[in-house]
Amino acid sequence: MNRIPALLCCLALVFTNGACAQSADDTHLINQALAAAPDEMKEGARVLAYDDQGMYRVIREGENELTCVADNHLQEGFEVVCYHRDLETYMARGRELRAQGMTGGESVTKRGEEIEAGELAFTEGPATLFIRYGEEAFYDEATGEVMNSNLRYVIYTPYATAATTGLPTSPSGPGAPWLMLPGDWRAHIMVTPPASNEN
Repeated sequence: MNRIPALLCCLALVFTNGACAQSADDTHLINQALAAAPDEMKEGARVLAYDDQGMYRVIREGENELTCVADNHLQEGFEVVCYHRDLETYMARGRELRAQGMTGGESVTKRGEEIEAGELAFTEGPATLFIRYGEEAFYDEATGEVMNSNLRYVIYTPYATAATTGLPTSPSGPGAPWLMLPGDWRAHIMVTPPASNEN
């Protein structure tokens, strides 16, 4: 007479443990993605992750202007990024083109053509991309932190030049900001702090 309740209890434990495992996996993905975000923006950021087919999925909806993307476990190396909402259309189009088989470089060229033709929206003002990376970087599940990594900042300023920004077009010193691709639709301010590998 007690077998049915016992069986139901076992099934409940199985399903509960499965849900917990999935939740734990997503928690780790969220932790690693948010490692690229400024502290004050982490709580409300939207988070994307790669599935086993290399496709994106939303694992947390956002409440602010930032979207963060977990590391692609199908590729070598470690890199997580966060970007401003004004870059979403551009980033989403890139994901779509890569899903169709384009390389990263090919997708940039294609999107540039679409932007110049007025077919794809791109930010009109400053919009920041945060990148946490490192040759020895990895995510430590025990601590929930990304280790041996550094940050790089990319601030898109379309068609900006040295004259309009007052910035040099090559680094003037360690960590100093400079303007890359001046005059281009992809013109952006680069800030690469010296490697510290502190976290």
